[in-house]
Amino acid sequence: MASIDDLFKRPTAPLQKRKLDITKDPSLTASIKNARSWLTVADEIYKSIKLNGNRSARTNGQAMVEDELENDEDVAGPELPPEMDDEVENDEDGRFFGGGITTDTAEVLDFIDEQEQENTVKQERIDSSWVRKLALNFERRISKNAELRAKFEADPQKFMGSEADLDADVKALSVLSEHPDLYEEFVQLGCVSSLVSLLCHENTDIAIDAIEIISELTDDDVEAEQGQWDVLVDAMLDADLLDLLYQNISRLDETAESDRNGVYHILGVLENLSSRPSIAELIGKNKSMIPWLMSRAQIREANVSQNKQYAAEVLAILLQSSAINRKHFIGIDGIDAFLQLLSAYRKRDPAKGTEEEEYVENVFDCVTCCVDELDGKQKFVEAEGVELCLIMLKEGKMSRPRALRLLDHACGGPDGRACCEQLVEAAGLKVIFTMFMKKASTPTTPDPPLTPNPHPQHDPHSTEHLLGLLASLLRSLPADSAPRIRLLGKFVEKSYEKIDRLLLLRRDFAAKLSAVDLAIHSERAALSPDAHAALADEWLSRRLDAGLFSLQSTNTTLAWLVAEDDGAKAHIRQRLAERDEGFAALRAALQEQLDGMGGGAEGEEGDEVAKDMLRTLVAFL
Repeated sequence: MASIDDLFKRPTAPLQKRKLDITKDPSLTASIKNARSWLTVADEIYKSIKLNGNRSARTNGQAMVEDELENDEDVAGPELPPEMDDEVENDEDGRFFGGGITTDTAEVLDFIDEQEQENTVKQERIDSSWVRKLALNFERRISKNAELRAKFEADPQKFMGSEADLDADVKALSVLSEHPDLYEEFVQLGCVSSLVSLLCHENTDIAIDAIEIISELTDDDVEAEQGQWDVLVDAMLDADLLDLLYQNISRLDETAESDRNGVYHILGVLENLSSRPSIAELIGKNKSMIPWLMSRAQIREANVSQNKQYAAEVLAILLQSSAINRKHFIGIDGIDAFLQLLSAYRKRDPAKGTEEEEYVENVFDCVTCCVDELDGKQKFVEAEGVELCLIMLKEGKMSRPRALRLLDHACGGPDGRACCEQLVEAAGLKVIFTMFMKKASTPTTPDPPLTPNPHPQHDPHSTEHLLGLLASLLRSLPADSAPRIRLLGKFVEKSYEKIDRLLLLRRDFAAKLSAVDLAIHSERAALSPDAHAALADEWLSRRLDAGLFSLQSTNTTLAWLVAEDDGAKAHIRQRLAERDEGFAALRAALQEQLDGMGGGAEGEEGDEVAKDMLRTLVAFL
């Protein structure tokens, strides 16, 4: 079982799949089917009806006063006498009050309507035989086009028709996305490799259409089973899809709209493939893909384009999916480059609801992923990332909570010492504790002894990151060092007001978590033991939402203060006693956290260090 720290602190990938905003005009094709002799009659009838709608055929084009009067709604006149109704119905010619359509004409029009309805209702059956027929025609189109291109290389007019046919057949493959049960047979027929091979076609329009079809077939919206999706994607990868995608990136010019759409669809394919972590790692092993994504996200534009934002989003997904990808990004100085991008937003906020806002979030995600790695923490300190985050905490708006999360990740873990020391050296303690006292969430239930100066409630995620940051500082700063003494001094100043705030938050989180635990206990009692394992992840998620991680960070911080300072120890004992609690409650909470880490992967250094710390604190309490 993964540690609570890993479950909570790993930044999440973008939840919603992006859609292309550009609307493309559909190609219009005309065909004449089932020509019949009665179409000529119908055409004549249509002309006659249209003519009679405006003027009478008997007047040779001269306007009739009756028609003008009928079209003028403001002209008053006597209504038709009731006794004339029968005469109107018996008026076969329909020249005066009828529609001008005889019985024979009406029969012809009814026949035409029936034929149109039959053609609309009749649909081609999509099954295995249809796929085989489609595959045969598709392979013939490719072969014919290749043959004509080789034969008339100097005369494009000779093979343009075959390319138009090939392009139409490529687009027709989109029907398969509605029938994923046919994916396996489509692969067995060898059409997948043929489709992928079109990515190196000399005509970039055909290559772009092939990429778009691949994006549609692998999209998350397709209701394909995992096995069906795997068969299709594995066949594409065997056909060297990734290298061909990068080759197309190199030859497409985004100043042209069609090529710009092609780059967008390439990014869509990369996003679809990244849903499987092993493929995301495979994409990262391509030496050119991650550098291109990074460089594309760095291109200066007057307004952040869709492709620039999408490149940053796909890069964030790849970095969150694989440690190998993160190390590759760190190795090419990605952290320094992206911190420079973020520096433009230390005081300025992007417009809400724009591509630029999503772009900034994705750039933050990229850096946040990488500072979890040891090399990433070192690069972050060297690039003055701590100082940049502190500026954002003081002066930023949209960037403030994201900078706080970034600092929390950079200072967290067993290798966060350098970042913690740099934070203290850069006068970050004042910034952190000011946020903690002014903006930390307060409990919903008032408690007079501990709330002399209540503060407004704020974002619970920021509260979690503040508490996590305080716990990391106490864990990572060396004993008896100047930075640690300055940190402890912040907790004991002003009559231990920071400790009172911690105890207040602890009671709030404990109350919320207790209510959730009670509901889970009732559900557990009503289920069989076999069902418990299936719901374990859901129950853990509900506990995390109730503030489990924040409660654990608070307990760890209080335990450190008890162990470090006698004055803090006495104050904490006194406050706990006011609610009939003692150090035993802290010890039990830490022991529960330690027991929850028992399922961690063997050999993970971070987990072992955290376990040793908790064992020491439990023993001390």
